[in-house]
Amino acid sequence: MRRIGIVGGLSPESTILYYKTIVEEYRRLRGDEKYPVIIIHSVSFGRFAEHVRRGELGAAAQMLREAIDSLSRAGADFALIAANTPHMFYDELSSASPIPLISIVDALAEQLKKDGVRRIGLLGTKTTLTKSFYKDMLARHGVEALIPEPRDIEAVNKIIYSELTKGIVKPESRLIVAEIARRLVGRGAQGVALACTELPLLFQKPLGDVKLYNTARIHALKALKQALQE
Repeated sequence: MRRIGIVGGLSPESTILYYKTIVEEYRRLRGDEKYPVIIIHSVSFGRFAEHVRRGELGAAAQMLREAIDSLSRAGADFALIAANTPHMFYDELSSASPIPLISIVDALAEQLKKDGVRRIGLLGTKTTLTKSFYKDMLARHGVEALIPEPRDIEAVNKIIYSELTKGIVKPESRLIVAEIARRLVGRGAQGVALACTELPLLFQKPLGDVKLYNTARIHALKALKQALQE
């Protein structure tokens, strides 16, 4: 069984979701407690976010490189970054990594293609939505991405950073984000991807009229599948 490496801490709340998803899904599949070894390198969310905010992208990428190298030295057979925004560095990190990296965007695209979805709405941080990397990575798979209007991007970004990354979940924030998701569907999206690994905290129950794609869960399940490959 292969050992999973997770670059975590971006934020701690989503790292918990990954760990629980991998362990609980393994138990469901195998019915025992022999789940894969999971090695977590938790980086400083505050430092990473500050580097990105200041435009110090080289320093932000370096934090991730060091984390991946640490996971490799600790014995991980492959790694994943438990967050969407850091995937702006995915191509450079993957090419330099001593172990294979699993992309959250590729994992999402694979699921979308299975479901026949060619146009997906995105909800996430302002960085994820306003930079082109996420849309470009989806486009490689033939999937078109729709993003919210600027004021909606700001509203979701505020909820993520001021509430969800701190483990704060407010019913009124769920209503706000749900309405933004519905607007994306109204513009032609066949579903909406929660392209921030904290957003699933708002949607413990399905949003009946909108098909939501939980990128954290999709990513974690792909990691488990790879760990179980002989």
